[in-house]
Amino acid sequence: MDKGVIPTDARAFSVTNRSVLAIAVPMTLAYLTTPLLGLVDTAVVGQFGDAALLGGLAAGALAFDVVFTTFNFLRSGTTGLVAQAFGRGDALEEQAVFWRAVLIAVVAGVVLAALSPLIAIGGQWFMDAGPRVSEAMAVYIRIRLLAAPFSLINYAILGYVLGRGEGGLGLVLQLVLNGINIALCFLLGLELGWGVSGVAWATVTGEFLAMLLGLAIVVRRFRSSPPLPRHRLLDMSAFLRMLSLNRDIMIRSFSLLAAFALFTRQGAQFGTVTLAANAVLMNFFLVAGYFLDGFATAAEQLAGRAVGARAEQPFRQAVRLTLLWGLGLAGAATLVLLMAGTNLVAVVTTSQDVRAVADTYLPWAAFTALSGVLAFQMDGVFIGATWSRDMRNMMLLSFLVFAAALITLAPAFGNHGLWAALHVFLLVRGLSLLTILRVRVQTAFN
Repeated sequence: MDKGVIPTDARAFSVTNRSVLAIAVPMTLAYLTTPLLGLVDTAVVGQFGDAALLGGLAAGALAFDVVFTTFNFLRSGTTGLVAQAFGRGDALEEQAVFWRAVLIAVVAGVVLAALSPLIAIGGQWFMDAGPRVSEAMAVYIRIRLLAAPFSLINYAILGYVLGRGEGGLGLVLQLVLNGINIALCFLLGLELGWGVSGVAWATVTGEFLAMLLGLAIVVRRFRSSPPLPRHRLLDMSAFLRMLSLNRDIMIRSFSLLAAFALFTRQGAQFGTVTLAANAVLMNFFLVAGYFLDGFATAAEQLAGRAVGARAEQPFRQAVRLTLLWGLGLAGAATLVLLMAGTNLVAVVTTSQDVRAVADTYLPWAAFTALSGVLAFQMDGVFIGATWSRDMRNMMLLSFLVFAAALITLAPAFGNHGLWAALHVFLLVRGLSLLTILRVRVQTAFN
């Protein structure tokens, strides 16, 4: 059977450990290449032994994440809508969702690339760091934002692939993207001595080549599927639904990045060395988070497919199994960071001052996996089910609680208080969504 054709029994499916792992394992490996890339970027710049360059890279990466994670709806929203169309057995709607996402990606990407100088200036103003940190940050942002159209199209491609539950293909695409990026990072940043600018140009090249590969795969698949009528693609009600979903996910993503931005900014107020140390530890947090994201992605596809098929039992199984596997991996990630974190810090940076500070706060970073496991998994469930309004509202609530904790704890306990506020943020996100889930399940399937 052709991959582009939906099987007639698409609605009849069960959720098992095997079906969860078939998506989660390859996507966990795929997502781990992203923080690995962040570690490589940090390690390459860290070999210059200059805390200001490390701080500039961290600040530039933050500004980039604020912009691009805000547009992450092109990945997650596409996954949810494609998964539901897959659950209904609607092949044409799968194609339509993909091309609508690509249209949005092209327009938004061109606008972001054009606005890169202004975004760099805004990032410098927000971080309010030293002149050398600001200079390195501006170089990174101006170059890396040239990849905006390619990056956003890659989000749409990955969203389509994951919506169909094809974790293996998603892994291949991410390995190509981040593998090229990592190789060029060493070549341009370290071997040729380009430093921060080399790291940024490596990203631009990797995003472009990965986009070409992804489009070639998806377009070839569509050629062997039923042709998509233009009126189906431009269905205004479907567009409005996608825009509404994307708006809520964008607000949620921006709130999440705003919390991380406040975290980084507060770290900068404690000094350049603390800023650099927190940057190293946040990469470890991302490593743990991307372990959990693999199972969150499984929750997206399986929960979305169950909602599309109106199948309550598979939905409940998806929630239960993805949470159990997530808890197991979160515990393992915490143990690894507690036992090997000091050695990892030494690998990432040669600065003795940064190493000493990072080692002090390492336990806080190690336990973020356990604090955040429910938040990651619930996000996956709500994205797949396209219950975006609830997810948006609970994220806004969590952000307000985080801000209150930051104002209270950071002045009293310094960087320890800053990390404690981050844990509060993660816990509130997960528990608030879990509370709402029971009501939503009754409404969706009755």
